[in-house]
Amino acid sequence: MQSMVIMTERLVNIDENAALGMLIRIQVCHATPERQVLRELDVPVGTSLHDGIKRSGLLEEMHEIDLSCWRVGIYGKLKTLGTVLRDRDRIEIYRPLIADPMESRRKRADKKFR
Repeated sequence: MQSMVIMTERLVNIDENAALGMLIRIQVCHATPERQVLRELDVPVGTSLHDGIKRSGLLEEMHEIDLSCWRVGIYGKLKTLGTVLRDRDRIEIYRPLIADPMESRRKRADKKFR
């Protein structure tokens, strides 16, 4: 006779995770030419990248950050704002480029051959 194991999944929302003490530690960082900011905080399991940034307080402190057009990533890899965070993730907020990298390379190459 075979025994049958029935597994059930229980979806737990973020508020329940916080109440159960299920927290992960993350870092949120952003740098400007004048200043570097690195925040470490505990967030509930299931927190999205966007919520992690909001919880860090950086959006209120640094008004120039615009998540609608700025890119974000985790450890140097581009991610979407809906990405679910894992323990020890470091969220990075990237500033827009000032110069086009292709154009800069082209100008350097032109100078080199003149």
